[in-house]
Amino acid sequence: MHEPAQEWKKDSASSIKELLGIWLFFLYLIVYIGFIVINVVSPKFMGIDVGSLNVAITYGLGLIVLAIILAFAYNHVSSHAEELLNNDQRRDVETE
Repeated sequence: MHEPAQEWKKDSASSIKELLGIWLFFLYLIVYIGFIVINVVSPKFMGIDVGSLNVAITYGLGLIVLAIILAFAYNHVSSHAEELLNNDQRRDVETE
């Protein structure tokens, strides 16, 4: 038998997760566009040393770190929303 390992139920938090994902995407997009614009408009600025690295490397590493932070934030908020909203849905079904 090839049945799902777990029964799929309606996700009451899907609209919150979708909206959060869109906002975090646009936040990252704005920061990334800033990186591209600086590279196009002022490539010499990207060559300035920041410690032992230049601005381009520092900004690029910052983009990677930001992506990881946003992923953890999305996971945390989504998990919390799922717990709250899906548990409320289960309680409503149980009381009927």
